[in-house]
Amino acid sequence: MILRDKVVIVTGAAGGLGRAFALRFASEGAKAVCADIADAAETVSLIKGAGGEALAVRADIADYESAQAMCGKAAEVFGGIDGLVNNAAIYAGIAMEPFHLIEEAEWDRVMNVNVKGTWHCCKAAYPHMIKRGGGSIVNIASASILEGNPFFAHYTASKGAVWALSRSISRVVGEHGIRCNSVTPGYTMTEASKGLAGDPEAFQKNYDYSIQTRAIHRAMEPGDVVGGVLFLLSDDSAFYTGQNLNIDGGCINY
Repeated sequence: MILRDKVVIVTGAAGGLGRAFALRFASEGAKAVCADIADAAETVSLIKGAGGEALAVRADIADYESAQAMCGKAAEVFGGIDGLVNNAAIYAGIAMEPFHLIEEAEWDRVMNVNVKGTWHCCKAAYPHMIKRGGGSIVNIASASILEGNPFFAHYTASKGAVWALSRSISRVVGEHGIRCNSVTPGYTMTEASKGLAGDPEAFQKNYDYSIQTRAIHRAMEPGDVVGGVLFLLSDDSAFYTGQNLNIDGGCINY
């Protein structure tokens, strides 16, 4: 159990990739703080049913006070914070449009959650990690920043900012034994991804294209991302910071 007794916050843990993270981390001995603007009780129930420790926390990461309360609750219940996985983001339901057709309100909403929300959580967790004498922050970006997706300029730009933010943060937190890295997952088969295309025919087209562009010719599942993030949270990556781990089955090489 490589995360035994570590307290790890996962945002966006009510379902999808966030739930996959929380379940795996708990199976590796972590005390999983499952945070989401939605109810993460089901994720917590699954963890406890498997014999793990977990806590559900409602949090709106776009609100700094809410992010602070999330971290405060984790420290109150479990004694501190060792890991933070910034997974929560606006992805499902956004318009697949070229940059000049994106509505300003939607652009602002995506930036407010994906960029400012990640910043809020890092700020809120930082003092708690200092008290623990170290920790690991993993920010979930997206491989879309490497391919330049033409229909998700706001989402792609927000995830590019997450990558850049991670590098800047790593330069500050290192003196306290805290690491900060990012991960860029490819097109992963979550419910959110399946709903992006709008109709079954469009989904199948996107699905087939994503597989053809990879060196590993199969669909990418949430579990394919989890192992890389687990590594970044664990002591096995103790000298690994300010880096980006691209996980996309060999679609993009850089």
